[in-house]
Amino acid sequence: MPRKGMRSVFMKSSSPSPSNSPSRSSTIPPLSPRHTFSESLMEENIEIAQSLITKCDSNSQLSEFSNINSLFNGDRSEARQYLNSVKDLQTAMHYFISHNSSSENLVRAQFLMQTAMKRFHNFQLVDFEEDLEDELRTAGESISEVERVSMAAMADLKAIADCMISSGYGKECVKIYKIIRKSIVDEGLYHLGVEKLSLNQVQKMDWNVLELRIKNWLNAVKIAVKTLFYGERILCDHVFSASASIRESCFTEITKEGAMTLFGFPELVAKCKKSSEKMFRTLDLYEAIINLWPEIESIFSYESNSALRTQAINSLVKLGDAVRTMLTDFESAIQKDSSKTSVPGGGVHPLTRYVMNYITFLGDYSEILADIMADWPLTFQSPLPESYFPSSDDDGPFSAISVRLAWLVLVLLCKLDGKAELYKDVALSYLFLANNLQYVVNKVQSSNIKFLLGDNWVAKHEEKVKQYTANYERMGWSKVFSSLPENPKAEISPEQAKSYFKTFNAAFEEAYRKQTSWIVPDPKLRDELKISVARKLVPLYREYYENHRVGLSRECGSESLVRYAPENLNNYLSDLFYGNGGGGSISSSSSSSSSPSRTHGRHGR
Repeated sequence: MPRKGMRSVFMKSSSPSPSNSPSRSSTIPPLSPRHTFSESLMEENIEIAQSLITKCDSNSQLSEFSNINSLFNGDRSEARQYLNSVKDLQTAMHYFISHNSSSENLVRAQFLMQTAMKRFHNFQLVDFEEDLEDELRTAGESISEVERVSMAAMADLKAIADCMISSGYGKECVKIYKIIRKSIVDEGLYHLGVEKLSLNQVQKMDWNVLELRIKNWLNAVKIAVKTLFYGERILCDHVFSASASIRESCFTEITKEGAMTLFGFPELVAKCKKSSEKMFRTLDLYEAIINLWPEIESIFSYESNSALRTQAINSLVKLGDAVRTMLTDFESAIQKDSSKTSVPGGGVHPLTRYVMNYITFLGDYSEILADIMADWPLTFQSPLPESYFPSSDDDGPFSAISVRLAWLVLVLLCKLDGKAELYKDVALSYLFLANNLQYVVNKVQSSNIKFLLGDNWVAKHEEKVKQYTANYERMGWSKVFSSLPENPKAEISPEQAKSYFKTFNAAFEEAYRKQTSWIVPDPKLRDELKISVARKLVPLYREYYENHRVGLSRECGSESLVRYAPENLNNYLSDLFYGNGGGGSISSSSSSSSSPSRTHGRHGR
């Protein structure tokens, strides 16, 4: 930058011409002390610095905050002149300290330097804080993986820090930087809803209140790590790029307290009383930390950040312990279920619904649970049937969680075996088992659990459902089948024919009355059961009906004996398994001779 009066300095310091030079022998009166060339330059540095530094005071209506802001928010070249003048001012101070420590210029330079440093502090406090507050306010909405500060603001702070450090104000610069930046980070965390809580405070919270805090934390931790702490690390590294020790010191002191509070909250939650309802929020906390761990490890990579990394790891460990405890308690709760009330109609038991919904939700956290259970193998005192577990060939990363979930399903099924014994009707007990196992299979097939347990597991349990339904048919319809002769075409007396019709009517009506009150919630299984019974019963009855009905047609009261045409049986069977208590009694007025088809019940067939 051109310096004022440089020409005059050179003119004053030039040598006189020979023609005008007095003789050496002439008497020369003493001259006043003359400035050296260097001293003149230093004085000029002070003058230039004074004109720029005091420019902020030229308008008495403006505060020094707004003046320094206008300097760095306005013409960038003017800001560079200001910083250069401070550097030149420092050079001047060093010169006078070494050449004339009592010089008034030194006092003047020191005063100007103090004024400049004070205004640098103001800039760090006001201008940069306002920028960050605006950006943090929208961080959750519009900032993703971006620096919180503009490059211009970062460049300004770096220039100020370099200037202050080179001017001998390094300690003051670092001190005020730490104070200001910590206040901004703390305020950012406050706006994100992060606050320091004690274990006692967390333990006393109602679950609904604590769950809201967990939800808030899950949102806050992403912004805090990816925006707040990441931006602070970038800023520290940029502003103090010349000093690794200052970078580390500043970043650690600025973020330590807030980060410890943030990463310590999950540990407090993990130490609270365990219950099954807290499982999934606990898994959410674990997942959040494990997903952010690469960023945490990168941002807090300094040795002085080891306590922060340790806190995050401790939270993971405690959360993992809590999950394992809750899984153990969940299994125990299934085994200890002592309800003795049977489900009307052999439907799906509430325990089955609760357990399977819980397990399917666990399946949504399969990767997290695989990490938690990696070193928590399931051990048995005696061998268990292989059909209840995934293939032993699967040694992949999900094998531990697969076995654990299969075990929970097995515990449930064993419990259901005991509950089936509550039914006095054996056929209904088998229907109950079929219904509940079908529900289990459906939940597995419609969730991530299918990929954990595998197709073989599903196929084996579907086969088990078929075994239960076969037992139901055998026990539930045995009287009806045995009411007809083994050989429907065999010639028998009219009295025997009457007896068979009477016995069939009674057996069929009994089965109908009972099984219309039974229930099969799964539509596919319900239809399969009806079709299976119809395919076996209707052809057998038709053959007997066609061979012996004619012989009874001339008998008095034959219509009351031959109540059902074969075609009508399907109508009655269609009423089964809706749990409606029978949809009406079977009418004895339907004549097989006049009613090849009939309207009955709610189906209107």
